Amino acid sequence: MKRVVIAACIAASIFKVDAQTIAQSEKVKMDKFITELMSKMTIEEKIGQLNFPGGGDVTTGQAKNSNIADKVRKGNVGAILNLKGVEKIKEIQKVAVEESRLKIPLFFALDVIHGYETGFPIPLGLAATWNPKAIEQSARIAAKEVSADGISLTFSPMVDVSRDPRWGRVSEGNGEDPFLGGEIAKALVKGYQGDNTYKTNSQIMANVKHYALYGASEAGRDYNTVDMSRQRMFNEYMYPYKAAVDAGVGSVMTSFNDIDGIPASANKWLLDDVLRKQWGFTGFIMTDYTGVSEMVDHGIGDLQTVSARALKAGVDLDMISESYLATLKKSFDEGKVSTADIDKSCRYILEAKYKMGLFNNPYKYIDTKRPAKDIYTPENREFARKIAAESFVLLKNDNVLPLKKQGTIAVVGPLANTRSNMPGTWSVSVDLKKPSTLVEGIQSVAGKNVKVLYAKGSHLTADAELEKRATMFERGLGRENEKRSDEEMIKEALDVASKSDVIVAALGESSEFSGESSSRTDLNIPDVQQKLLAELVKTGKPVVLVAFDGRPLTLNWEKKNVPAILNVWFGGSEAAPAIADVLFGDVNPSGKLPMTFPQNVGQIPIYYNHKNTGRPLPEGKWFEKFRSNYIDVSNDPLYPFGYGLSYTKFEYGDIKLSSNKIDQNGTITASIDVTNKGSLQGQEVVQLYIRDIVGSITRPVKELKGFEKISLKPGETKTVTFKITPELLKFYNYDLEFVAEPGDFDVMIGTNSQEVKKAKFTLQ
Repeated sequence: MKRVVIAACIAASIFKVDAQTIAQSEKVKMDKFITELMSKMTIEEKIGQLNFPGGGDVTTGQAKNSNIADKVRKGNVGAILNLKGVEKIKEIQKVAVEESRLKIPLFFALDVIHGYETGFPIPLGLAATWNPKAIEQSARIAAKEVSADGISLTFSPMVDVSRDPRWGRVSEGNGEDPFLGGEIAKALVKGYQGDNTYKTNSQIMANVKHYALYGASEAGRDYNTVDMSRQRMFNEYMYPYKAAVDAGVGSVMTSFNDIDGIPASANKWLLDDVLRKQWGFTGFIMTDYTGVSEMVDHGIGDLQTVSARALKAGVDLDMISESYLATLKKSFDEGKVSTADIDKSCRYILEAKYKMGLFNNPYKYIDTKRPAKDIYTPENREFARKIAAESFVLLKNDNVLPLKKQGTIAVVGPLANTRSNMPGTWSVSVDLKKPSTLVEGIQSVAGKNVKVLYAKGSHLTADAELEKRATMFERGLGRENEKRSDEEMIKEALDVASKSDVIVAALGESSEFSGESSSRTDLNIPDVQQKLLAELVKTGKPVVLVAFDGRPLTLNWEKKNVPAILNVWFGGSEAAPAIADVLFGDVNPSGKLPMTFPQNVGQIPIYYNHKNTGRPLPEGKWFEKFRSNYIDVSNDPLYPFGYGLSYTKFEYGDIKLSSNKIDQNGTITASIDVTNKGSLQGQEVVQLYIRDIVGSITRPVKELKGFEKISLKPGETKTVTFKITPELLKFYNYDLEFVAEPGDFDVMIGTNSQEVKKAKFTLQ
């Protein structure tokens, strides 16, 4: 037996060495190819590779005759954004490889944020599944669909940690926790890129964004400034970006905000010192949309100055602004940028194209037969429905859910009968006419024994101009055709409710009420909807609030007065049937909050992994003078991070540690028994938190360090075990050294960040 093990170890070692040798050989081959190519390029052609314009002028008409095609012929374009359709992409690629001097292929990029034509839940909803394997599969499907249409790069994953739900782009991220965000980042990179070899034409390049700290913009206002200590950056915000880099992500996008007073796109410390030198990133760096030219408004120079600063800081690809194309040759002639500066960035772009296999086959991602067989397939839609149902979070249930498939159900609210809002924000490629409405989804799942009645009940909001801003991009709710008064709309809803056994209230945000440039200062369900909901509750009929949102909302009144609340985010192209699956109990809800829900806006920022103060409020108290608290509301969240109910009940045993001591090279395990005490099979997310009790700097009261999603049959018990190593206990100290300091630690395991069992161990 020992000989077999030794032989296996030798074989594994040989395989590893062979893999390293092959990789090194490929790198040598790539370097030689690119060096030879660059020796033939003029300085203008090198700068052209750094230009990343949009394909808006070729979305209609002949691509080969477009303005952008002329630039491609001249060698002034390295990649193209937002050109959709395999035939158009084929035309432009043909211009690049047949009509330009050096025949350098292009790559084509698109925002594939949570699915392509098959839409998955918004990223915050995907994070609520706490299921990295399922999230990876969603990215794999998205990559297969978008690559079938000629696209080879997506601007995902978005991993900005945010503790401020006023910021609309929390909908695009993974919530407030760096560990959960890092696990999701790794899953998405793997889903898009596979094994990072790009061997197949369904492996596309991922792009991690927005580097860095974008989710901490002041006042929750988009594009705003960010200011924090470097110690806080590394301990609380940077990990998900690094996790994506460690997973092999091919490209990085800079953020709009400034950091230490320097915009990210000109921040050499951020891009070169940290990303390249400390983390070893070898892909290319691009700006966000017009990120270079926007630095003029930041106030750090004119267009020529900011372009030179961006290049020298490490930005390789200039998205949309064409600032590099307009100014870098002049800066080069004046000695403000060097040949080495331009060559370095040009090489990174050419390397990306080489790695994707575009020099070997420029038409690798262009197969006109693929769209019909790979896009919006029944299998993809089936998975979209499954993962959507897994993303929903049951916030409250006073024995109302699951609903019975009998009787009459009133489906009421401005979001009850809309198709276009179901996929959620940044679903740019979903056909908005295809998703079912919630009314249709409920009827299809309920079957012929259920009568479904509908009433709109109210507008989205009393303010018509606000509703217009919140329903952009063809997501309107028909307000312009609505001639009835608010009172008449509520009267119709109450009439429908009176004929029903149960009321499903489809309320909350529209899809564009959150997302980019959709920051809010009021996180309540909008005014007229609140009034409608109050009237529905007064009927005495059972009411289920199906809350649509792209961020945590302040649901205080709803928590106190509505018997059942199901938070459904925006679930993608199959949202409606997935919601019905959960409402009727065909699927037991298992989603957990990836972000804390505040009681009111005044509590923001509110997050579970906060630090203690020198005057902490004693546990179980609401207010005590001269302690860190408010006088008008408790410190507690409305719903804590990690929270989510089920139709069954899970019971946790006590934590068992394999040892109460661990040294700097050791490992201990923490185990806990979880039992399904209910009558239905269900899934539970078992969450591990650790607290470093005494540190050289102040440390959070708890930090997520592990989680596992398990399925339990009624009466079944499973033992969940977590491995704890010193690596898991490390943090960045005052000198930004990554250390695990000896001392005592609390280990906590439970169903959410508040309800946990505790044990203690010591790191020696």
